[in-house]
Amino acid sequence: MKRLTLIVAAFGLILGTQLGPLAGQAKDRAKKKQQEPRKVRVKKFLDDYQAEYAALERKATIASWNAANSGKEADFDLYAKEAVALRQLHADPARYKRIQRFLKGKHRIDPMDARVLEIAELEFKANQLSPEMLKRLVEASTQIEKALNTYRAELDGKRLTNNDLLEQIAKETDTAKRQAMWEALKQVGGQVGPKIVALAKLRNEAAAELGYANYWEMKIRLQDYEPEVLLAIFKELEEVTDEPFTRMKAELDGELSRRFKIEPAAMMPWHYDNPFFQDAPPAEKVDLDEFYEHLEKEEIVELAVKFFRDIGLPIEKIVAQSDLYEREGKDQHAFCTSIDRAGDVRTLLNIKPTVNWMEVMLHEQGHAVYDVGIERSLPFSLREPSHIFATEGVAMLFGALSKNPTWMVGYAGADPKRVKEVEATILQQRRREQLIFARWTMVMLHFEKALYEDPDQDLNRLWWDYVERFQKLKRPSGRDEPDWAAKPHFTIAPVYYHNYMLGELFAAQMRHTLADMAGHKGPTVMLSFNGRKEFGTFLRERVFQPGKSKPWREFVDDVTGEDLSVKHFAEEVR
Repeated sequence: MKRLTLIVAAFGLILGTQLGPLAGQAKDRAKKKQQEPRKVRVKKFLDDYQAEYAALERKATIASWNAANSGKEADFDLYAKEAVALRQLHADPARYKRIQRFLKGKHRIDPMDARVLEIAELEFKANQLSPEMLKRLVEASTQIEKALNTYRAELDGKRLTNNDLLEQIAKETDTAKRQAMWEALKQVGGQVGPKIVALAKLRNEAAAELGYANYWEMKIRLQDYEPEVLLAIFKELEEVTDEPFTRMKAELDGELSRRFKIEPAAMMPWHYDNPFFQDAPPAEKVDLDEFYEHLEKEEIVELAVKFFRDIGLPIEKIVAQSDLYEREGKDQHAFCTSIDRAGDVRTLLNIKPTVNWMEVMLHEQGHAVYDVGIERSLPFSLREPSHIFATEGVAMLFGALSKNPTWMVGYAGADPKRVKEVEATILQQRRREQLIFARWTMVMLHFEKALYEDPDQDLNRLWWDYVERFQKLKRPSGRDEPDWAAKPHFTIAPVYYHNYMLGELFAAQMRHTLADMAGHKGPTVMLSFNGRKEFGTFLRERVFQPGKSKPWREFVDDVTGEDLSVKHFAEEVR
């Protein structure tokens, strides 16, 4: 055998010497053959991974949908089980290593496959935890979510929903009664606050396993942000809104003090209607509910259906699959979910004939038309919005129309003369809401960052420190309750709230782009969407269809022609 080996080797050496050019060609062919199998291996790997991903995600989203609608413990238990299975898929260390190896040579594979691998890497990186840790995280979160969904506050011996309390506080003028209602809206915080702190510690433990300083830093980086860049955007936002917010709040306090017959200096958090002061109370000259309160709750849905049909983004199928009205045990909030990334998109709401629920209806259908409009031929992993803030921006773009005078006349049937009479107040109210929401998101960003940096600090006090700084509200004397914990986002959407504000920035940029397209003059808040099919086409083709095929920075530039910035939002609120 040795002799035969030597002969073969010698023959190969002679052949190589005599046939140099042919040998070079053979090497080229061999090199190509080595490259082709790599592409095939990547494709096969991704096809298998995404098929399994699609099946597990569908089970998890259906279980989540059922739990949110029923509030039953068995449904939440099944949701937890399916959520764990989905996370375990992305916890597979062998698959994670293969993804990393493939990405080292991503320049030699199909660009679309490389993009799928980049997104998969983030998914897997977040879940490189033990099965025990994944199970603990999901179960702890699910139990708190169940408590938040099913809790009903008690006031004067009655169990009341959030909608009940919000309706009552909006009408009440007695300060003592308003305080009692406000405190009732915070009751659930006392039930879940300690559990959220324990969950924060568990999340920090998981983040440390993955090499991050804490869970906040991990989430920010896995959302494809640099923490220092995100904080710089919010610092600029604080600076550009500080003067207009302070001036606006002084005007607002003057109005409310007249309503409640107290001095402006006596204003307390319960005088602002929303328990977190994230929305503007009705203006003194007009309550925008007057343009919707004559409607039946079903008509709120019909208005949205007609509007989206008119701009070429129909929602009839979405509405037919959704759950839109209050029911015992049902989640009291609102959300949109894509069940299968293939057209089964649903929204959950608790609609009332109010301007707020009109806004929420338009907002959630904005999420939904985005999900439905993503190009179905894209790989499963790319059949998502470009970024979290992108879908929030689209939702906010549509939600704002509930307070757009042209939309109110064209769709809500508002009296044109009455709208014209109070148009300045409507525009003022819209500006107030933008400023109030911006300052509220600053509270959430900074508090949540501090929560994960030190879960054992005095969070009740810290919450009011940030509320005083950013929202300029007075803390209730002697109150030491986990008021912050009544906000469900700490559990169901942790380290997420900054995306709403970035969505507002993106919405302002899109409004500016659409206004230029339409040749609109004047405030963009007055931009008419009524029947503008070209707006629907622009959104479908430029915003929805690309899905997640491009990095978000490139996507924003493609849509608006500039980087994401504070500029256009600042122009709207000056």
